[in-house]
Amino acid sequence: VRNSRDEVVLKQRRSAERLRAERAARALKAKATHKASRQVALRRAEAYVAEYRRQERMEVALRREAKATGNFYVPAEAKVAFVIRIRGINGVPLQTKKILQLLRLRQIHNGVFVPPHKATIEMLR
Repeated sequence: VRNSRDEVVLKQRRSAERLRAERAARALKAKATHKASRQVALRRAEAYVAEYRRQERMEVALRREAKATGNFYVPAEAKVAFVIRIRGINGVPLQTKKILQLLRLRQIHNGVFVPPHKATIEMLR
């Protein structure tokens, strides 16, 4: 009986060691993939920063050029606006309720992206 118990203990130790080794290998692999994804994210962020700096320099150059030639520089307007509902329904006029419905802002603290053309700007006033 003692011999079989020793075999069971040995088996348990071997399986525990095997599981520990597998877990360590998985952890190493996960660490490597995490490091690679962090590097990709960093490169992407650096590219965004470079792009926005280039745009900013271009805006400044266009503004200076317009000023030098005696013209006005009109910067481009935003393509979308983000609208957030910050108030509940109590005491809100009927027309405002309808506008909130049209903008799909049915709950408080919800937000939607809208194109800032004449109709939506008038609604938001």
